[in-house]
Amino acid sequence: MDDRVKVYEEKMQKAYDFLLSDLSTIRAGRANPHVLDKIRVDYYGTPTPLQQVGNITVPEPRMLQIAPWEKNLIKDIEKAILASDVGITPTNDGSVIRLVFPELTEERRKELVKEVKKKGEEGKVAIRNIRRDGNDAFKKLSKTEVSEDEIKDLEEQLQKLTDKYGKDIDKTIEEKSQEILKV
Repeated sequence: MDDRVKVYEEKMQKAYDFLLSDLSTIRAGRANPHVLDKIRVDYYGTPTPLQQVGNITVPEPRMLQIAPWEKNLIKDIEKAILASDVGITPTNDGSVIRLVFPELTEERRKELVKEVKKKGEEGKVAIRNIRRDGNDAFKKLSKTEVSEDEIKDLEEQLQKLTDKYGKDIDKTIEEKSQEILKV
């Protein structure tokens, strides 16, 4: 593969990786510690990722347990979870915080599948935008540097990458949708 195409492949991979991390925060009925990835706790005046202030475990399929490194952080962690969009009310017993995930209703599962498909479509748009940027850059290459055939070849390589990542996104979205719909 041409080095000029590799640049765009790296960008497409980053867009795909972003989609994967975004999808991991969507809960599918089971407790998944990744739903807490975006939560920041005020730790001595610094917004700190929740994973860095406590130990997160999954003692039961529908429960997360957070054991803070320092007991005085319990209120701050609770406040951060309540302020987030997780949608679960934490309970604490003075030493650990528990999050019990309710069983998802059929309606909520369908909403989540729509959200997943929307994120997948956004991922595909990002991939297509990268392809467009690449094609524009290839067209701007001076006619003295490369022939029209070479430009066509670069565009074809980029299109193959676009197709590959499009299929990867479709497969990922399908798998995540099945995971959400499975009761």
